[in-house]
Amino acid sequence: MSKLVSKWNYPTTVRFGAGRISELPDALAATGIKKPLFVTDPGLAKLPVVASTLKILDDAKIPYGVFSDVKPNPVESNLTAGIAAFKAGKHDGVIAFGGGSALDLGKLIAFQAGQTRPVWDFEDIGDWWTRADADAIAPIIAVPTTAGTGSEVGRAGVVTHEATHTKKVIFHPKMLPAIVIADPELTTGMPPFITAGTGMDAFAHCLEAYCAPGYHPMADGIAVEGMRLVLENLPKAYANGKDLTARAHMMSAAAMGATAFQKGLGAIHSMSHPIGALYDTHHGMTNAVFMPYVLAFNREAIEDRIVRLTGYLGIKGGFDGFAKSVLKLRKELKVPHTLPELIKGLDMDKKRKTLIADMAVVDPTAGGNPVKLTKKAASTLLDNAIEGTL
Repeated sequence: MSKLVSKWNYPTTVRFGAGRISELPDALAATGIKKPLFVTDPGLAKLPVVASTLKILDDAKIPYGVFSDVKPNPVESNLTAGIAAFKAGKHDGVIAFGGGSALDLGKLIAFQAGQTRPVWDFEDIGDWWTRADADAIAPIIAVPTTAGTGSEVGRAGVVTHEATHTKKVIFHPKMLPAIVIADPELTTGMPPFITAGTGMDAFAHCLEAYCAPGYHPMADGIAVEGMRLVLENLPKAYANGKDLTARAHMMSAAAMGATAFQKGLGAIHSMSHPIGALYDTHHGMTNAVFMPYVLAFNREAIEDRIVRLTGYLGIKGGFDGFAKSVLKLRKELKVPHTLPELIKGLDMDKKRKTLIADMAVVDPTAGGNPVKLTKKAASTLLDNAIEGTL
């Protein structure tokens, strides 16, 4: 067993429940935000859910600006534009509204707008976060409209470095939103593909956190219950987007996954990040594609833990039974089994495969994998995901 020495951090105030978006003006007052920048994505900005939320602000006579220049995998130019909008509007806080991309970028805008150093100086490496001027970080209210990333309860944001096509994790404790409004009614409009992808992202967070080495029993317990909620409720939410009970449980599971993965993530994410950066794929769906291949790769190190997990989940057959349950869930959600099914017309030459393997092993999540992720192992995982070899 690892030494029983660790440092634990658990998250923030969450106002959970249907209809609680109506409390947005009160949440702004509680955090001292008087003129927020409302950050969302371009697709969501056109939908009634945003219009109805902005009407709540209008009715409360709260001035605000709207920024929606956010790519599905946010890039540095999105952040630069968001900071410009924040400063031009003389905003004093951020409402991050949407899925993982909008939540991450909203948090990064609030963080970076007051800094003088480039954002890459605050990558989640060692104590680089201490370089930031903590007093210059604007307060954040997070309102998730998907149930997957759990970014609403996280202290980091992911942004792609356009010059190198690599995803970077930017971290600071004050990037944790001051208040989260988790209203499952906001997720009922998610189409099945997004419901599946975001739900599998939550499952990947819980699974990798549970399997990560290190001593964090609270994270383990949250991850285990999170996986149960996903297995029982994601198929229901996928089949019937109006099932508010299933949507609520999935929203809980998403926050639980992000809370648990402070313990660590692993090769599912470190393989998925390069694919997302290079091919702009949906992050959660890419995680779902890699999941069974990484499970098989890690088997020797995690089999005992997975057997314990199956006892709680009521799955028979130990590790093999769990692996079959993952494949069954993927099939039910129409998750592609291989990368070529996910990325139509995929033609990956040797040079591109080498680049992806090189990116995977240096990804911040690689260090949390229970089996060391070498370049050779990353190459094999990539080939398996391309060929469908388990």
